[in-house]
Amino acid sequence: MGVRDEVVETARQLVAERFPEASAAWLAGSVVLGRATTTSDLDVTVVRPAGPAYRESLEYAGWPVELFVHTADSVRMFVARDRARRRPTMARLVSTGVVLVDRDGAGAALAQECADAVAAGPPPLTVAERDALRYGLTDLLDDLAGGGDPAAVAATAVAAWQQAAELLLATEGRWGGSGKWLVRELEAYDDATGSAYTPRLHAGLVAAVRGEAEALIAVAEEVLGRAGGRLWAGYRAGAAVEGGPG
Repeated sequence: MGVRDEVVETARQLVAERFPEASAAWLAGSVVLGRATTTSDLDVTVVRPAGPAYRESLEYAGWPVELFVHTADSVRMFVARDRARRRPTMARLVSTGVVLVDRDGAGAALAQECADAVAAGPPPLTVAERDALRYGLTDLLDDLAGGGDPAAVAATAVAAWQQAAELLLATEGRWGGSGKWLVRELEAYDDATGSAYTPRLHAGLVAAVRGEAEALIAVAEEVLGRAGGRLWAGYRAGAAVEGGPG
């Protein structure tokens, strides 16, 4: 039995012990994708016939585990919520997971729903959403170009890197993410289009943290150009739009 098979069996035992009533369960995340590190955990999604949805962190058989406990209806609710925020977290946990439990095919049907949701992509950007992203990135680039103390420059560079990645993916109708999942969505975009935004943005960020912001500014300006260009003077947003200093 290989390491991956052992991990799957461990996750299956956990579900059997804690959720004997489960109608479906999956193991997803870095371990399944072959991208595990020494600190990777097991992402286990469990579907029960009834009960509240919740998230729990625990240790089992020497593994850190993130449990996502749901009903079929709460999975669908989270898939819809994630679509609105352009991050397909719930749908990917189910659709890319290794099956641990599937009673009467209910899990397979729900996994297909989630796969269809991922394939459909996020909703199109509204003009207001696009302009808010353009404005935010323009403001960050102006701050970055102005320099300042190293800690502030580094923080601004990280924010500009993230905003540029999010704007690119949103403009191109792609899913976004947070942390390493934003990087993976960006890598998927590069693979699909033959572009190289992931390494370019990374190299620009590393240089900017050292105080050399030109490369990061250049690639972020390119992203802005794809979305309609810089936007600052004349930008106006309603009071319901978050923003401003701090």
